[in-house]
Amino acid sequence: MPVSYAFSDGIARITLDDGDRGNPIHPDSVAALRDAVRRSGTDGARVILLSATGRFFSVGGDIAKFGAAEDISAFVDDLAEDLHRTVSELVRSPAIVVSAVHGMAAGAGFPLAAAADVVLAARSAKFTLGYTKIGFSVDGGTSLLVHSLGLHRALRLALLNDVITADEAYAAGLVARVVEDDQLAATAEAIAVQLASGSATAQAATKQLLRAVAEESPESVLRAESLSIRARAAEPDGREGVRAFLEKRPATF
Repeated sequence: MPVSYAFSDGIARITLDDGDRGNPIHPDSVAALRDAVRRSGTDGARVILLSATGRFFSVGGDIAKFGAAEDISAFVDDLAEDLHRTVSELVRSPAIVVSAVHGMAAGAGFPLAAAADVVLAARSAKFTLGYTKIGFSVDGGTSLLVHSLGLHRALRLALLNDVITADEAYAAGLVARVVEDDQLAATAEAIAVQLASGSATAQAATKQLLRAVAEESPESVLRAESLSIRARAAEPDGREGVRAFLEKRPATF
């Protein structure tokens, strides 16, 4: 399974568990992640701890599957919609979501990590988007980064595809703590335990109040992303971008 799940003491530990492949985002991994998030609700989790195995948190979308799709537009649309339902459930969950990021969080892996209420980063962590490199617009909740990072920093990341380090993400306010790589798991566990021992009702209400101010309607933002990336995937630039990526050459737009 590309995602593993464990629950104890009020903490749902959801792990992206396809580390040998870089934890790519594809229909099976998104379905497994969605099922794990829903299971955390059934279990009454107070905290969701989202982490990953392998060298990277996530390399983002599985572009090889995009290229192999008979109808790339429909494939991307379905994938984005499923991912967005999962992101929405994380945002709306009464559980406090903690993400522990190491290595690269790229493409949809970036906004997935940022969907957490508390983002922790190893010193090795790096964040990048990269959508426009393949002729796609953003998805996964990238638009919500405007609330976390500010408009022009989000535009810089989305248009220039800069890579930001853990320290830069901390300075921008996205990351709550930066720790050495060998301390990430222990730090994430300690923070999850701290949160799980607190008042679940007070923490859930606080999360709801603050997110209501920052994100008036995340679902409408996510829907707009789905419609946009579906259209981009059907256009010549989107098709050329995917071919160029798979052929390891610069795209010609």
